[in-house]
Formats: sequence, C-alpha cells, structure tokens
Amino acid sequence: MKRIISTASAAFLLIAASPDSGACTGISLKAQDGSRIVARTVEWAATPMQCGYAVVPRGHVQQSYTPSGENGLKYKAVYGYVGIYTEYEPFVVEGVNEAGLSAGLFFFPGYGDYKAYDAARNSLTLCDMQFVSWVLSQFSTIDQMKDALEDLDLVTLDHRIGAVHWRITEPGGRMVVLEVVGGVPQFYENKLGVITNAPGFQWHMTNLNNYVNLLPGSAPNNTIAPGVTLQPLGHGSGMLGLPGDFTSPSRFVRATFFQTTAPVWPDGFSTVVQAFHILNNFDIPIGSQHLKKDIPKGLPSATQFTAATDLKAMKLYYRTAWNSNIRCIDLMDIDFRKVKFQSHPLDDVQQQPVTMVRVK
Repeated sequence: MKRIISTASAAFLLIAASPDSGACTGISLKAQDGSRIVARTVEWAATPMQCGYAVVPRGHVQQSYTPSGENGLKYKAVYGYVGIYTEYEPFVVEGVNEAGLSAGLFFFPGYGDYKAYDAARNSLTLCDMQFVSWVLSQFSTIDQMKDALEDLDLVTLDHRIGAVHWRITEPGGRMVVLEVVGGVPQFYENKLGVITNAPGFQWHMTNLNNYVNLLPGSAPNNTIAPGVTLQPLGHGSGMLGLPGDFTSPSRFVRATFFQTTAPVWPDGFSTVVQAFHILNNFDIPIGSQHLKKDIPKGLPSATQFTAATDLKAMKLYYRTAWNSNIRCIDLMDIDFRKVKFQSHPLDDVQQQPVTMVRVK
C-alpha cells in the first residue's frame, strides 16, 4: 500500500514540477432534444499514463487513501458507475453513474489548498484523487454531495503534488465547480459550462471580459483614411485576438467561444461528435511544451485521452492519443446489481488502426 502512495505521488509530482503538463479542458453542450453532453480532454505531457476504465457495481466497498495509509473514509456504492482512471483504479478523473450524475477532476496547481491532514479524523478523511469515485458511488444530485462533504476532510497524499478542482454535473444540466481554498470548499454555479485549470473559476469568468470584442463571422471593412480601406484577409476575422497558446487562461477563452458559437444539433450523438470536433482544437502536440532534450519518448500527444458523456442516453465515449477511433460504453446495458467490479485499459493495443481503401 505504501508503494502505491509513493508511486502515485512520484507520478503526480511530474505535473507539480511542470504545471502545463496537466492541461485539461472541459466543455458542455445541449442538443435540441434536451440531451446534455459534458466533454473534456486529459493532458499529461511528462510521460505516458496508465489509463483505463473501471465498472463499479452497487455495493462495492472502497476506502480512501490518506498520507498515512489506506485508512481513510470507507464508503459503499449506492450507485453503480463507470469511471476513467489514471495510474490506479481508485483515481477516477472522469465518470458518470447510473443516476446520470457526472464528475470530473482537473488540476489546479498553485491556487487550491486543503485542510491540514489530521490522523485522528482518518475515518472522515477523503483523498482528493478519490473524490470523483466517492461522488459517483454515493449521490444522484449536487446538493446531496454538498451536504455530505460538510462532514469530511479533503486531503492530498503529498502537498508537493498541488491541488485539483472538480466539475460536477446533473443530467438536467446544473453544473458546479468545487475548489478548496484555505481548507474551505467553495462551490460555483457554472452556467457557462467551461472549465480548465488555474487560476480559480471566478478569475476565468472575469477574464472573459477582456475578449468582449470577439464575435463569430468576419469583421466589417474599415475605411481609415481617404482611399485606404482595411478588409479581412479571410473568414473568421471576428475572432482576431483569440488566444491560441496552451495556458489555462487561453484555453478557457478559446473553449468558451468555440462552445458558445457551435450549432445546436438535433440529438445527443450528433452533439457528442460536435464536442469531439471542438476538443480537437485542444490537442497539444508533443514537443510544443518541451525543450528538445526533454521531449518524452513513446507519447504521440500530450492529450492522452478525450472523453464525452451523454447524460441523457447514459453513454460514455472516449478516444486516446494512440487510437483516435471513438469508443462507447453504454451504461444502460450494464446491470449494476449483478455486474462484477472490473477494470480494463483504454487501449488493448496502443496503436492507431487504419482502414485500407481497396481500389479495384
């Protein structure tokens, strides 16, 4: 067990040492038929992650890790769920339960901080990396989760790792962002539906005012002097000034304008496809965040996986850096009363399949 904690800490310290390594972006969309889609990328530019998905049945018992062992909060699943994890099965970063409640973890380095760990309160202590598993296994609404959290201590396994924050979404569309600052949980209603990383959510919302000039379409011609007229050099000039770098503030702005200008599609599936197309713009090419001598080997993209969840149809879709084909897990096909706990890698083989076109 100590090996798990120390190895996990070492892995996540790679992000602490290089904050841009963990550069996740989340969006949300609504279809004409009322389907709600939450989608996100998971970036880690330091090294290939061991990612998989876990199917967790009702009644499954988990116990949180603490800095001193696997001796924290013990909880038994009220709801079954499917979650995508990184490195270890309990460390779910994105998932949805059978009640349609979705939760996701996003790194929040340098801005969040938890309560000091108190071993005397181990039975009420929850590791931040297991918060998503706890939420998905216990609750069907945000308010239920908020009430239960009041009695718990959220902690990190290693203070060098840095904090995280979370997005929790109900099937009806209500979304909140949870950030722990000064040891105090703070909830923000996220009516926009976008989330990235640091700084805090309220800062990002205020920062959007710096881009009030951005509009879809093309800017009009502008005659600035007799015989001198400026005109757009191509389509989309209304977005001149949209930041294109990979920092969290720039990704938040970019995600906001791509999400809010996207067409509203008829149904959930077409909206899921739209979400993947939007998130194509947040794939981070390997090498763009590193000096040449530091480029990791064997990692085709810093965007190690992209996921989208249809909260109405209860389907979780994903693709990976190694295989861009979209795969789907249908929670409606799972009997969470009978299914056994199981986990599987996101890719059976880390290789992009190619369909050959035969010319006769």
